[in-house]
Amino acid sequence: MPVPAILRPPAEGGRRSAVLILFGEGEHGPDVLLIQRNTGLRRHSGQPAFPGGSLEPADDGPEACALREAQEETGVDPAGVDVLGRLPELYIGRSGFRVSPVLAWWRAPSAVHPADPGEVAAVVRVPVAELADPANRVRVRHPGGSSPGFKVRGMLVWGFTAGILNQLLVLGGWERPWLDTAAFEPFPAAADAPERPAPTDGPDTATP
Repeated sequence: MPVPAILRPPAEGGRRSAVLILFGEGEHGPDVLLIQRNTGLRRHSGQPAFPGGSLEPADDGPEACALREAQEETGVDPAGVDVLGRLPELYIGRSGFRVSPVLAWWRAPSAVHPADPGEVAAVVRVPVAELADPANRVRVRHPGGSSPGFKVRGMLVWGFTAGILNQLLVLGGWERPWLDTAAFEPFPAAADAPERPAPTDGPDTATP
């Protein structure tokens, strides 16, 4: 998975964190687990995201962190999750987070819900087919430029999460032609500002 220069971590420094990219077999085919963050949070207010958070001293690496955070936020049972590996570490310059995306397969899906109502407003399993549908794909215009976005399940997914989903669709061979300059969405006013400007040429990559 190529990492644009703007998202490459520095040699030292940064706060370690992890997110769980959990694919499973759902009612409408393969899907991925997303959360909708509550409004009013200090960071990423109201944004759709992967479950995740900062590494704690008791975590045995990013995989353990991603599973713990997913359980705390969505109630997912880690016993039914098979960790497949890590994607390259990414860096969010504005907040100083080093993010390890952990890729996993939901071997035995469990019921999920907003287990931490103070942080999470909704938990959604989004079918890959809906993510790949050109009718659901947009570009989000924000103060730093533009980035890929997805309009699915009543959410506008953009920024860091949309950038990873976009690359996974490309790498998985699921992407369908979609880029339409008329399909720009305005920057979501309820969300906080993008962490860094996104490149607007070359392969579509979003920024946290």
